[in-house]
Amino acid sequence: MTLWYNLPMRKGLVLEGGAMRGLFTAGVLDVFMENGITFDGAVGVSAGACFGANIKSHQIGRTIRYNKKFCDEWRYRSYRSLLLTGDLYGGNFCYHELPDKLDIFDTETFANDPMEFFAVATDCVTGEPVYHKLTDGGYEDLEWIRASASMPLAARVVKIGNRRLLDGGISDSIPLQFMEDQGYDRNVVILTQPADYVKHSYKKVMPVVKAALHKYPNVIERIRTRHEMYNAQTTYVKVKEDAGCAFVIRPPEALGVGALEKDPLQMQRVYDIGRDAGLASLDAVKAFLG
Repeated sequence: MTLWYNLPMRKGLVLEGGAMRGLFTAGVLDVFMENGITFDGAVGVSAGACFGANIKSHQIGRTIRYNKKFCDEWRYRSYRSLLLTGDLYGGNFCYHELPDKLDIFDTETFANDPMEFFAVATDCVTGEPVYHKLTDGGYEDLEWIRASASMPLAARVVKIGNRRLLDGGISDSIPLQFMEDQGYDRNVVILTQPADYVKHSYKKVMPVVKAALHKYPNVIERIRTRHEMYNAQTTYVKVKEDAGCAFVIRPPEALGVGALEKDPLQMQRVYDIGRDAGLASLDAVKAFLG
């Protein structure tokens, strides 16, 4: 019989989204990779899935590199892309042309690395989160990452099989409890908002949300109450942090970067704040993970 206290500790990584605030996360993760910090599993939401997947493919520097290189490419992200394709971040360009041809995503390393990696999306019909385990970094995995990052009003609903999916942050912005439910008992959580951040309601944009997503009443309700869910999750994270069950890395202050940031200097600034936070916490993270 295997006793519970003889089971190996499972080290998890939880990655919040936040569009270009995710460059903070990329900076932290690059420091982790450079210093040999590994995890048994990870879960990413939206930008946390897009940028975080590079830790499983072991591609240090890839996130900041391609963001700076393609920041002026309208097919990558622009209102022009939104008008012409329905996606602020071009679906085909970002999730297929770029990783397949322009800054190649190392699918072989991704598939061979033993770390579990989950992307969170929201089921438009039920309004519930869907946690999809990525396996090979291929076309369907990239579509799940695309779904995870498909912000309402800024992206089309993504169809995968019988599902209709949107941004995972609608239903589970900080999936620490999900990782705990999977048996991960030592979790590093990377947030993209500072400790004093409080999310407010989307009351002003709800009429537009209701018009755009009228087919999906459960998603509309999730968006209406998202601030309540998000603030409850940050409280939960703090409780776990104070209890020593989670190690949390946050930016020291608001990052001040928008979803359509095109200035490479601003991208580098946010990434460097993440690197600084990663370096400052390096010894403590190693001790926490054992």
